[in-house]
Amino acid sequence: MDIFLNSLIIVVTVVALWKGADWLVESASRIGKSFGLSDLVIGLTIVALGTSAPEFAVTIAAALAGRSDISVGNVIGSNIFNLGFVLGGVAAIRAITTTPKLVYRDGVILIGITILLRFFVNDLRMTAIEGTVLVVALLAYIGFLLWQREERNTEEVADGDVTWFDWVKLLGGLALVVGGGHYLVEGASAIARIFGMSEWVIGVTIVAAGTSTPELATSLTAVLKGKHGISIGNLVGSDIFNLLGVLGVATLLNPHMTVDAGARMSLNVLILMVTVVVIGMRTGWKISRLEGGALVLINLVRWITNFSK
Repeated sequence: MDIFLNSLIIVVTVVALWKGADWLVESASRIGKSFGLSDLVIGLTIVALGTSAPEFAVTIAAALAGRSDISVGNVIGSNIFNLGFVLGGVAAIRAITTTPKLVYRDGVILIGITILLRFFVNDLRMTAIEGTVLVVALLAYIGFLLWQREERNTEEVADGDVTWFDWVKLLGGLALVVGGGHYLVEGASAIARIFGMSEWVIGVTIVAAGTSTPELATSLTAVLKGKHGISIGNLVGSDIFNLLGVLGVATLLNPHMTVDAGARMSLNVLILMVTVVVIGMRTGWKISRLEGGALVLINLVRWITNFSK
């Protein structure tokens, strides 16, 4: 009965996620234009922050409850899932075009902070000082993006005139995305516990996949609408928000988090994934369908490895 009920919850939340993502992409695109933002910057900030809300809610709740493995595992797992299954899966359906700014600015930043986090967790714990560094770095990154907002000659610019209803759709879309992500995680985690999975494996796989479904719904919707900047910007931005904002705030709230030894290997995999993605974005200035398939395959191998432990 529990499995049936939780499976039903998962189906309902997936529908909510897709509808919410549709509203989120359309409204954020038009609202962003009214502030002079390009599609890429909209994806890196407004949309990325919205789709990262489930990771934020789950990670903070886990940190406050002292469940460090789910807290840290969710962030690391979500980022790997975003780059592997989400970006790879979307690109496998339709190639995603990129820009030099996305590669040399945001891509390089993502590689740098992933390596920094690997250094932080090498001793299998996170401290308040490390959390402060992450949060300050996020604020600096957002400030830098907004400071550069006028330099958009190589980026897409959102179309359409903004109306009051766009704000309603933005809030409604965020509510469906965040709420859907939350209940999807609850349902999937409940099923995983029935089968006796550990908290680290649940966090780095099931919970990570569940909190990444908003990114999947939003990025696929965006690329099918031809808004490649929002699609890939959402994924890169969400990964940056997860590492700097979500994990940074969680560490400040629980400055004595201990981490499972599996975090080292998972972060090594994430560094590999980020590097492959950035190289892929640079080759031909797009993530091709073949490269997308390769990313999915890498993530699939990583999932099998985690589940086999």
